[in-house]
Amino acid sequence: MKKPMVLSIVSVAATAASGAALADGMSGMKMSDGAISHAPASGNTAMTDAVVKHVDPTGGMITLKHGPFANVGMPAMTMAFKAKDAAMLKEVKDGDNVKVRVENVGGTLTIMKLAKQ
Repeated sequence: MKKPMVLSIVSVAATAASGAALADGMSGMKMSDGAISHAPASGNTAMTDAVVKHVDPTGGMITLKHGPFANVGMPAMTMAFKAKDAAMLKEVKDGDNVKVRVENVGGTLTIMKLAKQ
């Protein structure tokens, strides 16, 4: 009878330790409505260099080849983003160099600020 009890105690201890380690690794995460996202650093309003690859006025999207977005934990890549408002879509064209600020708005990565260079 001792073996099953010892195994149970070891199993519970290992589970508790791994849970604590996972919780420590989630200190920079924000959870809401069951979704996990990186919480932006307070006061971090930096803008990132990007190149406009495509403008889709119908879908309200701008495809950017961009540097890392530290505030949302995204590395450099090429991706389409929702524009905050329709005026942004008219400000830029394919090939334009821009500075952008992207934020997670309700689960959608959205261009909040856009400035041509």
